[in-house]
Amino acid sequence: MENMTKSKLVLISERARREPLCRFTCLAHLLDVEFLKSSYHELGKDRAGGVDGVSWKEYGERLEENIEELVMRMKARQYRPQPSLRVYIPKDEKTMRALGLPALEDKIVQKGMAMILGAIYEQDFLECSYGLRKGRGCHQALKEVNTAVTMKRINHVIEADIKGFFDHVSHEWMMKLLERRVGDPSFLLLIRRFLKAGYVEEGAFVETSEGTPQGGNLSPMLSNIFLHYVLDEWLEKTVKTQMRGECRLVRYADDFICMLQCQDEAEGLQAMLSRRFSEFGLELHPEKTRTLSFGRYEKENADRQKRKANTFYFLGFTHFCGQSRKGGFLLGRKTSGKKFRRRCTEMKLWLKSVRNSLALKEWWPVLASKLTGHYEYYGVSGNYFPMLHYYRSVIRLAGKWLNRRSQKRSMTREKFHAYMERYPLPKPAIRHNFYDCFDLKFVT
Repeated sequence: MENMTKSKLVLISERARREPLCRFTCLAHLLDVEFLKSSYHELGKDRAGGVDGVSWKEYGERLEENIEELVMRMKARQYRPQPSLRVYIPKDEKTMRALGLPALEDKIVQKGMAMILGAIYEQDFLECSYGLRKGRGCHQALKEVNTAVTMKRINHVIEADIKGFFDHVSHEWMMKLLERRVGDPSFLLLIRRFLKAGYVEEGAFVETSEGTPQGGNLSPMLSNIFLHYVLDEWLEKTVKTQMRGECRLVRYADDFICMLQCQDEAEGLQAMLSRRFSEFGLELHPEKTRTLSFGRYEKENADRQKRKANTFYFLGFTHFCGQSRKGGFLLGRKTSGKKFRRRCTEMKLWLKSVRNSLALKEWWPVLASKLTGHYEYYGVSGNYFPMLHYYRSVIRLAGKWLNRRSQKRSMTREKFHAYMERYPLPKPAIRHNFYDCFDLKFVT
């Protein structure tokens, strides 16, 4: 039965690719027992629970009965998602990011619905979209930025920020945009119920009239669909056709930058973007959205104008105008100062919390895995020395907090270095090479 549903998804994908204007009117029936069981098994086993407090393991103890009862309620249109549990995680040094954690049963349904929508919309999504898509991630997005700035006629960058995107997405516009491809009333009803489910914060229920909170399996797909129509398709198929110069868009979830050749078109596009998002109930952050000169001539122009060369921020990296070993232009990038400080603070707090609660041999491998995870994300071309700086900072912090486990000096410098030699921590390494594009010739 599961293979039958997966086969149907393949057929849906093929039809969506062949018929870009096709509306799919029979989707809800795909959410059958076997398909939802497979969705359950694809969920993370150790993820935080929702308001019901049911864990992955507990739900699975009576999986067959639970899923059958769930499908019966869905067929009778009696299934209603529970409110998500509102929690907060640090976004940056000053603000917090709100997450909505769905109940386990709702996660299962969301997972299945996201797979069905993905079968349709992956055929529509454009190459400029990288975030929250299978096989496409932040490093591919960063590499595309590198290729565009280095190999194309890019002289200006629009650094954009959508103000509170996930909290302010219009439900009505979301449903209107979905109806361009989805014509199944039962499936659309499920989506509307998820959008209107609300959340629980500090024991109080809060209704939601807008937004699609981060934390669920459906939200990433819905946000990509929304921005596909509002931004990607509009810019690629409408705006770019009217431009005389180069124009490139790279979007990762709700973060995006536009790279352009002509100054007047860059300034005009920023105003157009502001109006475009306003039409759909969203706003570009006035302080975080800007147009700046950038590219292979930026450093020369900055020296002539007696100012610092511009830099821009994207996906945790500060991008700047660099120079290759042969003296040519190179797009440089380094871990942003804000992200670096946050990582160091997080590491300090973690080391402080485990130094007495766990034995050294228990948390030392965890420390190694944390460093490996840092290198996996920030280990991109040109960012070796910021990673080395982070590695050395972690070593200093580890030695400091090991020496504060008691009133006596429990770990001398000599002992610490001896331990490091016996159990070395992973050192920085470049994991993602962006410079293999330099065998291409710059477009003049």
